[in-house]
Amino acid sequence: MFQLLLLCMITSINDFNNVFFIGVAGTGMSAIAQYLKGIGKDVSGSDRYFHPGQPNETKEKLEAEGIRCFLQNGEGITNETDLVVVSTAVEDTVEEVIKAKQLNIPIIKRAELLAVIARSKKTIAVGGTSGKSTTSAMLFDILQHAGMQPSIISGAGLTSIIKEGKIGNAKVGSGDWLVIEADESDGSIVNYTPEVGLLLNIDKDHKEIDVLMDVFDQFKKNTSQFFVVNQSHALAKKLSANPAHNFSVDAGDDAAFHASNFHQHGFSISFDIEHEVLSEVERSPFTIHAVGRHNMENALAAATVANLIGVPLSTAAEALKNYEGIYRRHQIIGQKNNVWLIDDYAHNPAKCAASIEACQPIAKKVIAWFQPHGYGPTKFLRHDFVEEISRALRPQDEIWMSEIFYAGGTAVKDISANDLITDLKAKGVDAFFVENRNELVESMRPHFTEDCVLLLMGARDPSLELFAKTVWEQL
Repeated sequence: MFQLLLLCMITSINDFNNVFFIGVAGTGMSAIAQYLKGIGKDVSGSDRYFHPGQPNETKEKLEAEGIRCFLQNGEGITNETDLVVVSTAVEDTVEEVIKAKQLNIPIIKRAELLAVIARSKKTIAVGGTSGKSTTSAMLFDILQHAGMQPSIISGAGLTSIIKEGKIGNAKVGSGDWLVIEADESDGSIVNYTPEVGLLLNIDKDHKEIDVLMDVFDQFKKNTSQFFVVNQSHALAKKLSANPAHNFSVDAGDDAAFHASNFHQHGFSISFDIEHEVLSEVERSPFTIHAVGRHNMENALAAATVANLIGVPLSTAAEALKNYEGIYRRHQIIGQKNNVWLIDDYAHNPAKCAASIEACQPIAKKVIAWFQPHGYGPTKFLRHDFVEEISRALRPQDEIWMSEIFYAGGTAVKDISANDLITDLKAKGVDAFFVENRNELVESMRPHFTEDCVLLLMGARDPSLELFAKTVWEQL
């Protein structure tokens, strides 16, 4: 009853002005907080990572935007607060949730608030189990280059926005269009009713395939103007609404937009995109400072959507020449002692395989390290991790893992990353387990060659950025 009451109370962006975020430092939460501040709302928040006297970069950047930050002790919620936002990780026992209920302040989940925001704009919702953040960033860059002054609420920081001294995962533009990531992991994607729905791919990740198909089918039904599908992905293709709105990297199918002639030269890729309408073909060459065939697909998806809403392919190509990437998505840390260090957010089987394959044209040997996240997800995806990673590795490549990241809670610790390593060894792969990642570089050092990439992979753990810097110092 309480939840139903809340949903009735908050149906429009105009239903509140003073909003408080519990867990404001989280990527999804901070993005919405910054967006709301950018459109004139009074925004504040707290986070369990804020501690007295300890510096916190996210806190400092939020405060620079005018967002007041508090310890997670309830002091930030007052009688003037007219909306409290929680992430799925915030439990009812948190002191601030209790206080909000005592003050009869509406409480809404992050995804529900994002759906309210999306209804206030012409929205492009980017969905799929892989590539959402990168495709959203590319699409934002294209629309911005085209003079459309878009807004974005993203799951990762865009380098171009980070350079402005911001977190980088949100920006308010004066135009009509808003680009958002539509997350399937918690089912919240079904809350959105976008003008444009984009489906990149469907792979086993947080949920079984049949559940994902149902979720993405509802996403399709909720889309009002263009539902855009990657026809070169077999499961996504099943949800196609109109091939004239679709894209593909497979020659010979009936998608209207195709990419071909892929080449990777070091840290850049090139390819052509063709759009066929009434037997006439528009073709534009693309060059992007990124790696991997998966980024060709991401760029093709972004260019397709942009074209459907009025942006020529040639304009998209011009925009993506200057694409600067996003935080921890194949982020190049540098080269030291003949080793290229690359940091990546890859965390599901398909992403890990794509990340490894993207590094292979760079050097003769790839040494990949992966920190699985969560005991439940690792057990759920154990077979898939082993199959995808073993398929991606060349004979000279190696896979290393450290112990599973534990975020707290009541998880049953009935699996180890070493179990995956044992499975990989059984398939003939050079696989190694270093339980404590702080011992990683010294253990790896004898394995480095004169032409080598060290790829770090992992997600959800907020200390991974610091870990990449530590590895760089130790190389």
